[in-house]
Amino acid sequence: MPLPTPSRSRGPKPTKVDPDQLLDAAQAVFAENGLGAASLRAIARRAGCDPALIYYHFDSKEALFKALLDRRFPVILREVETLADAADLRPTALRLWEVMRIYHRHLKDDPGIRSMIRGEVVKGAEGLTLIIVEQLRPITHAIRSLIGQGIARGDLRPDLPPLLTTFFLIRMHLEIMDVLPAVLPPLMGLTPAAAMTTGMRAWFDLFWRGVALDPSVPLPPLPDPAA
Repeated sequence: MPLPTPSRSRGPKPTKVDPDQLLDAAQAVFAENGLGAASLRAIARRAGCDPALIYYHFDSKEALFKALLDRRFPVILREVETLADAADLRPTALRLWEVMRIYHRHLKDDPGIRSMIRGEVVKGAEGLTLIIVEQLRPITHAIRSLIGQGIARGDLRPDLPPLLTTFFLIRMHLEIMDVLPAVLPPLMGLTPAAAMTTGMRAWFDLFWRGVALDPSVPLPPLPDPAA
């Protein structure tokens, strides 16, 4: 969703504010400055409200940060858990591609949250890292289960480390969403949307050749990422 621009009004501040408006403002400020350097006053200014109104909904900056993750990741978890159901007998390659499409669907239009999470992970603030890990743990567990099923079915190499395989699949896709739409269009004459699709398919082809038990087996037809 588009982030609100900072309020320039010198008139009276609103006496009520929607929690989602506060979260959008907090996400923008966290992405720009990091949580440590962000202030509730800056968040309130971005939301166009009095700082005191923030405390009506949230106890602290950390509570805002957690609420941002709570707003985004449970829906991703539900879709990944459904995808990782062992009753799903579709080819493992197609199911791993669907993992990328889930992340693409929910995060491609929101560079703010990607930047916010990446920044806090890199800084390594212990409390915040634990909050992020707790959000990612069940999603990671579901993808690891899917990879384990692929190994058991003879689609994937038996020596694969499932956790690291999960990490490389998702981490590289986040890089694709951040970098390729800006870099590939001038290099290849592509639109940003075409650059995203081209980059995703190229990365997945390379990824699959590294994890497949038999890399010579062609990939199944892969749905358009944006479909």
